[in-house]
Amino acid sequence: MTHGTLYGVGVGPGDPELLTVKASRLIGSARVIAYLAANGGESTARSIAASHLPEDVTEIVIDVPMRVDPQPAQAAYDHGASEIRSHLNAGQDVVMLCEGDPFFYGSFIFIFERLREEFKTVVVPGVASFTASAAATNMPLSRRNDVVKIIPATLDIARVESELMTSDVAAIIKVGRHYQPIRALLLRLGLAASSTIVERATQHDQRIRPVATTDDATLPYFSTILVRRESRSS
Repeated sequence: MTHGTLYGVGVGPGDPELLTVKASRLIGSARVIAYLAANGGESTARSIAASHLPEDVTEIVIDVPMRVDPQPAQAAYDHGASEIRSHLNAGQDVVMLCEGDPFFYGSFIFIFERLREEFKTVVVPGVASFTASAAATNMPLSRRNDVVKIIPATLDIARVESELMTSDVAAIIKVGRHYQPIRALLLRLGLAASSTIVERATQHDQRIRPVATTDDATLPYFSTILVRRESRSS
């Protein structure tokens, strides 16, 4: 029997109209879909793609506990990969929905790593959060020789500072509970005035605020801080 193909499909940051034509086609013709649901909650990826889902589609929910300890999440990915494997072995294609882009910090990566040696895999790129945030704020990410960096707020704060100092533009992601140390760093470096927060880019509750006047204890996990230093480009 011919095995099915695993599709990792980016559904973008939130606005359903940002799905690519290819993503829409694959989702609309899917017989089996998979997606992440964190801590037993609703899946953002599924909600983005909801209007494209066939009525009789089989759904595989990968419920991932978000903990500091990585083991519970790894066990959830093992279980999800096993479910997907059974469908692929039966000759059924599986479309895994992924917020943003599948290979940009996407949950799909953990399934891909478990199944890539066994099955044909096709990755469909999607609009990433940092480009959506730039569009939302009318802030060009780069021009000419600008150096752009994507910096996880989960890094050690000294590493964040080092990366900021060697970039012209930075997108700080995964901000959440790390906001106050990041804000303090931006204030100390004199970058707060040129830094903008985009919460839930392109979603119905999107919010844009300046770092300089936002003193919240935390931010939503899906927040991006765009930072522009004085460009060194000529």
